[in-house]
Amino acid sequence: MKAMVLKAPRDLQFETLQTPKPAKDQALVRVTHSGICGTDLKIYTGGIPVRYPMIMGHEMTGAVVESSSDRIRPGDRVLVDPALACGSCPICQAGFPNVCPNGGLIGRDVNGGFAEYVVAPVQQVFPLPDAVDSRQVPLIQVATTCLHAQRRVNVFPGQCVVVMGLGVSGQIHLQLAKARGAYPVIGITRSAWKRKLAQKLGADITLPSGTEAERELREATHGRGADLIIETTGKLPALASSIGMARPGGTLLLFGIITAAEGALPFYQLYFKELTLVNSRVAKSEDFPAMIDLAARGTVNLDALITHVMPLSDLGTAIGMLDSDADERMKIIIDNTR
Repeated sequence: MKAMVLKAPRDLQFETLQTPKPAKDQALVRVTHSGICGTDLKIYTGGIPVRYPMIMGHEMTGAVVESSSDRIRPGDRVLVDPALACGSCPICQAGFPNVCPNGGLIGRDVNGGFAEYVVAPVQQVFPLPDAVDSRQVPLIQVATTCLHAQRRVNVFPGQCVVVMGLGVSGQIHLQLAKARGAYPVIGITRSAWKRKLAQKLGADITLPSGTEAERELREATHGRGADLIIETTGKLPALASSIGMARPGGTLLLFGIITAAEGALPFYQLYFKELTLVNSRVAKSEDFPAMIDLAARGTVNLDALITHVMPLSDLGTAIGMLDSDADERMKIIIDNTR
């Protein structure tokens, strides 16, 4: 098979390898499309250490070639859940396989989807309806993490939800909040292009980030503040702003991955407002069928988020594009058949 192999940080090579053989509890999938994200960029640059050589890619879809399960058969179009768990530790047994201490990720700990074929546990391969275009399917994996996060907080009709950051996950979060009846749903970003896209996807209000955002939010909510703020940027200044924008008794959903070990935050406001902080990590298996259904019914518009489709051989160029914050670049999909 053809594969893009990471030999060392920033050393990506197009190679011909032996097609992997599935184990008894695995399926072999011929990958047709895959997505790239910030995790891939960090693996590529060495920010996330891996064992080399490694085939990256954890957002993938394709057709089953071999399967030991009657639930999925050769020829079925499928989506792969890349999060691996042992299934037997106390954390898994308590219902939290997404944070299994013995777990891993396809494309980080074992070879992933930037290749013609990939193997995955059969229980983590989900069939797809014809209504979902294959180009959109890698985005469903991203959307499952958003759905899992929102399932950890209460969103009721009429609540004000603010989404900080309007990248791919931010645009999905605002659509999910709208689907749950939130109003107004407010998107905040410095990018005018992303604000325009958010308005197209249903945002009630969009605001430029900065010192005026909190004042404008309070005007929009008649001085009350937001019931829920979903922070997607992973930046401490955005989290600090979120604390200021939340109403007393409100909730902060920390979706963006903050890697800073320390930083300045308005901690007294956390106490004074009695704010709830909720964190989320990846998704659970039950999020996949639900998100596939939402995509198939058009509840969430994923196609609007795809701005580039590139061949597998151009993976290095595509990852480099993630390292810039250029406008009019949202989700990059890799066509593994090209």
